[in-house]
Amino acid sequence: MSRAHHAHGAEPSQRMLRVAELVRHQIASMLSRGDIADPVLEQHVVTVSRVTMSPDLKLATVYVMPLGGKDEPEVLRAFDRHKKYLRGEIAHSVNLKFAPEVRFRIDDSFDNVARIDALLNSERVRRDLDQPQTDEENGAQQ
Repeated sequence: MSRAHHAHGAEPSQRMLRVAELVRHQIASMLSRGDIADPVLEQHVVTVSRVTMSPDLKLATVYVMPLGGKDEPEVLRAFDRHKKYLRGEIAHSVNLKFAPEVRFRIDDSFDNVARIDALLNSERVRRDLDQPQTDEENGAQQ
């Protein structure tokens, strides 16, 4: 596959997905064991929700969310302080030609889910669902 294939938003390859999951698992287990000695990270429960890899597997974007969404900037700064250590640990546990650069982002997918839930539970949508269907609509569905 060419680089252009992934540049236009195509689906990631199986290798990219597999490596991303290995990186996510490694970082999550390091957090749960307390391997990262940082007072900010020790005070927060952090979820590593997903990791995306670049097509060449040289860049890993790690999406994290502190419990309750508290102190997001401080948590990101704490991860940034330990980038080199995390990269080294990933290199030891994930068998790759190159250890990927690691960057951290706050995962906003939780906000998107909450927004969609609020929209689906809105009065407007409920009203549309509660309306009886006409004969034309019933005929079109059959």
